[in-house]
Amino acid sequence: MKNLILIGMCILFAHSVSAQADKKVTETTFWVDGVCEMCKNRIEGAVMRTNGVKLANWDVNTHELTVVYKNSKTSDEELHQVVNSVGHDTKLQKASDETYEKIHPCCKYRDEEVMEEHNEK
Repeated sequence: MKNLILIGMCILFAHSVSAQADKKVTETTFWVDGVCEMCKNRIEGAVMRTNGVKLANWDVNTHELTVVYKNSKTSDEELHQVVNSVGHDTKLQKASDETYEKIHPCCKYRDEEVMEEHNEK
């Protein structure tokens, strides 16, 4: 009888730990290339549409994207892929040239002339 109680308690504990792991929230910060507020809106909008993301904030000056998300719903790797899918590079992955070409001309962060124009402002 004591063994059955002990086994039951172990099962309940394991279930509780598993449920807590599913609810775990992570904050990550990584570099994303871009130049302006339009880039900010595109990057944050794409990330916020990702399942499990609670907060996304990209800083135009530092190029750092901070994301708060549920581990059980998404991952750092998927967040990089989402950013790439809207035409922005990260240090982990580069957006495809085809996707990059679809972003607004003012947002072409790979173009030195565009970068200079934004730096002058």
